[in-house]
Amino acid sequence: MSDIIHLLPDSVANQIAAGEVIQRPASVIKELVENAIDADAQNVHVLVTDAGKTCIQVIDDGKGMSETDARLSFERHATSKIREAADLFALRTMGFRGEALASIAAVAQVELKTRPESEELGTKLVIAGSKVESQEAVSCSKGSNFSIKNLFFNIPARRKFLKANSTELSNILAEFERIALVHPEVAFSLYSNDSELFNLPVSPLRQRIMAIFGKKLNQQLLNIEVNTTMVKISGYVAKPETARKKGAHQYFFVNGRYMRHPYFHKAVMEAYEQLIPVGEQVSYFIYFEVDPANIDVNIHPTKTEIKRLQDTAGKNASLASRTLLLSTVHSDDKDSLLQAMEDYPGITTTYSGALITAVGVKADLGN
Repeated sequence: MSDIIHLLPDSVANQIAAGEVIQRPASVIKELVENAIDADAQNVHVLVTDAGKTCIQVIDDGKGMSETDARLSFERHATSKIREAADLFALRTMGFRGEALASIAAVAQVELKTRPESEELGTKLVIAGSKVESQEAVSCSKGSNFSIKNLFFNIPARRKFLKANSTELSNILAEFERIALVHPEVAFSLYSNDSELFNLPVSPLRQRIMAIFGKKLNQQLLNIEVNTTMVKISGYVAKPETARKKGAHQYFFVNGRYMRHPYFHKAVMEAYEQLIPVGEQVSYFIYFEVDPANIDVNIHPTKTEIKRLQDTAGKNASLASRTLLLSTVHSDDKDSLLQAMEDYPGITTTYSGALITAVGVKADLGN
């Protein structure tokens, strides 16, 4: 019997990887903007044409890449973020697999201009369908400028199943907002067909939220903040009276990474159980900081799911729920605060002190 197992060509392997990592134009923007953040960019500009189907451009003023690094960055599993398996549990960067650029280049026509600050000339690299078409020295700004044209040009079936421009643009907005919400220290802009959709300067988190979702939110949000040995929780939750049936803005972030987690959502909603009508939702923007060794983000192609929020997930969710319960009480309602603390004795004096400070209560609760 002849041998029938063989290694796939890199171009085919990259297209397979692209099927997991690059699902639509929004996926490209997510990967490129996260790379810009990891490169310490202070300004990131995103420009799309035809909802990213025709062209996606991401320009940053980050560290940039040398000629060698620019070429190597498009190889599969080429990364500056990790060196050994143990590094997967000490992640402080958005990217780490080294798959994104290879996946993008496998299914699009890519042009990269990049220059590190230490170099006078930069590098221009043109790749299409994983094949390098040209590489040359050019004069360009510090940082990186990616131009991604004709996404899925070589996979007609994938391109055919992209949604209408309005839907794809909505997906782009969702990804852009998630990143902008967790990096208020970075200025972002987003243009669609030459029309400005967002121009977000560096600002405190509360101002960033309002810049994205409107100033009306300012009067609706309550600050939450608590530190424990397991987790630091911060952010904002909406007042009960602002509950709505649809359209609530609900975000969880863990160590600067957007996360979907039904368990935590349930914990938040339980905090409002007696305060809002059944079936209604409230907005929340909640940020968790935990030891990277206690979580695993390497379980989903888009890194939006996190495994093992230690096996302390139940404790952390419970704490989040109790935090929110106190935070939704009016800041001058001492009796309600005392009752909440009595109902949830798991909140220690240390926790309650931090929470009471967070919601602006000045009363002496010892009386």
